[in-house]
Amino acid sequence: MSDKSRDEIWDEWRDLVNMAPKELEEFLETEESKSVGDSDGGESTGHKSGRRIVKIKRTNKDDITDDQWDHMAKVVGYIKRHKSQGGPKDDVEHSDWRYSLMNWGHDPLKDD
Repeated sequence: MSDKSRDEIWDEWRDLVNMAPKELEEFLETEESKSVGDSDGGESTGHKSGRRIVKIKRTNKDDITDDQWDHMAKVVGYIKRHKSQGGPKDDVEHSDWRYSLMNWGHDPLKDD
């Protein structure tokens, strides 16, 4: 469980998970999505996470389960760590770095 309050997790989640459920679902169907991340020959961790994120985004805040809150905290942590590494100097749009973030519900090209 995270040290953060649910309000903090919620605020960071809303800031960082910037892809709409349909947008994320469509991305998860692409080869780009399936080509990145750690996997044991099956579905990657990020891809699995992406499917959970879609469900959470379609859930009312009051109906989110403890397990989903834990996952939201994990997602926020992943996105922050991955973003802090910084992306490639060129062609961010087609980079594994961006595709990995997108599996976790964050499109870095949408950043202001």
